[in-house]
Amino acid sequence: MKKFFISCLLSGLMLGCSASQQLTTTLLEEYSGGERMGDAISLFWYTEESNHPYSASDYIQSRSDGWYQTSYRWENNVLKELVREGEQMSDTGEEQEMVPFRVHLRFDKNGEAVYQQYRVNDKVFPLSTETLKHYQSQAEAIVETVKKQDKQDQELIQGVWDGETFETCSGQEYEKVEFNKTLPSFVIQRLSSLDNYMAFLGNIRNDRIYIQEILMLADDGHDCISRPELIEER
Repeated sequence: MKKFFISCLLSGLMLGCSASQQLTTTLLEEYSGGERMGDAISLFWYTEESNHPYSASDYIQSRSDGWYQTSYRWENNVLKELVREGEQMSDTGEEQEMVPFRVHLRFDKNGEAVYQQYRVNDKVFPLSTETLKHYQSQAEAIVETVKKQDKQDQELIQGVWDGETFETCSGQEYEKVEFNKTLPSFVIQRLSSLDNYMAFLGNIRNDRIYIQEILMLADDGHDCISRPELIEER
């Protein structure tokens, strides 16, 4: 978990914070995580403001169903908006193919959808009440998952491993890497012979990386996956 962003709002005529000015402190706490379920890989990002949900994002990739990324936004503990885009398998026509889709939803203070748009391959379709509730439950599941993983001292880490050094996506290098689980032999062989992009659950302590669970493994040309930002900043 990362804590950041303390702002001093000035209420006087002079610059700088003083006893005669109002001090407002906003603390945002950032979490990240992920999971593997079947052939689906999920990466999560979540931000809290004063211990309340503020925003979240996910990136989901499945060999059979396609991929998507989502941004979520809360107000007063209520999910207010989400935007999702990606590609999904088309179930129309004689041949199966991947087609682009986009979802944009807004909710009122009671959690009722007041705006919805669902486009598949540039065609607009309605969304059922059950589907709308499913989107809301997915947002809640992200919060539960990353908070649980944070308590277990796990976060999402991405980077490239060359067999001797792991370089994170932010540029830090670590020579001490420890795998906390026994890996299959083919994974060990790959990690020892090739440069690999890795996304995993783990942590960094005492200049050492501890890998708990590998989520994604690809060649070193794979780009790091940035947190999706599909909703305009407030």
